[in-house]
Amino acid sequence: MQISVQGVDTFVSTGGRDFDPSLPTAVLLHGAGFDHSTWALHSRWFAHHGYGVLAPDFPGHGRSSGAPLTSIADMADWTAALITAAGAQKARLVGHSMGSLIALETAARHPDKVTELSLIGTAAAMTVGPDLLKAAEANDQAAIDMVSIWGLGFPAGLGGSLAPGLWMLTGAQRVLENNRPGVLFTDLAACNAYQNALAAAAKVSVPATLILGERDMMTPAKAGKALAAAIPGARTIIMRGAGHMMMNERPDELLAALQD
Repeated sequence: MQISVQGVDTFVSTGGRDFDPSLPTAVLLHGAGFDHSTWALHSRWFAHHGYGVLAPDFPGHGRSSGAPLTSIADMADWTAALITAAGAQKARLVGHSMGSLIALETAARHPDKVTELSLIGTAAAMTVGPDLLKAAEANDQAAIDMVSIWGLGFPAGLGGSLAPGLWMLTGAQRVLENNRPGVLFTDLAACNAYQNALAAAAKVSVPATLILGERDMMTPAKAGKALAAAIPGARTIIMRGAGHMMMNERPDELLAALQD
C-alpha cells in the first residue's frame, strides 16, 4: 500500500493481506541499501498468523519517494510516524542490520510505540570500513560487491538457496544496484555515525531478542552479544554457520526464531 509518512509518499508491503490496525502490528525494517523485499517470506507469515504487517521502503528506497534520511535518530522518528500514519497504536519491531539500530532507537525515543524488539544481525557499534564508505560515496560497483560478498555466508556464494534456481549473491546485488545514487552511502554513513546503541539499549523496557549469525562478517556475533548485555532481560539466539543476511540464507530458521 502507499501512505504518506512525514510528507513522504511511502510504499509499505503488508504481507499479502490488507493492513488491519485492530490486530497486533509487526513492523519489519530493512537494512542499508535494501527494501521491503528483504521480508518476502517473513512478512507473509506474520500477515497470515494474526498480525497487521508494515514492511516499509524507507524514504528514497525501493518504491518510496523522497530523499534518504541521514541519521538513525531521524529514521527512528520516521518509524514512529509510520506506525501512527497507518492507524496503529504500537508495534513489535523487527529490524535487520541498519533496521535493528532503527528499531532499538525507536524503542528508546518512543517507548509508547513499541511492544517488542527482534534485532537481527545487530551490534553495539556498526562501524563501516573507509574503503566501503569511499566506494559507496562514489557510487562504485565495488561497494555493492563488498556488501553482498561480506553480507552473505560462504554457502550462499556457491548457491545454497532453498528456492531452486536462485542464487542469493546476485539476488542481493540486483537489489543494491536498483538504489538511486547516494542511497547506499547515506545508509552506511548513518550506521557508521550512530553512537547511541548502548545508551538506547539501557532504556529498553520491552522484551528483546537478538538473532546473530555465527559467521557474520559485517556485525560479528561478539559485537551483538555486547549489545544484548546492555538490554535488560534480552535473550540471544546464535544461528550456527550463518552470515549477515539470515533472511536469505536461513529463512526457515530465522522464522522459527521470530516465532519463539
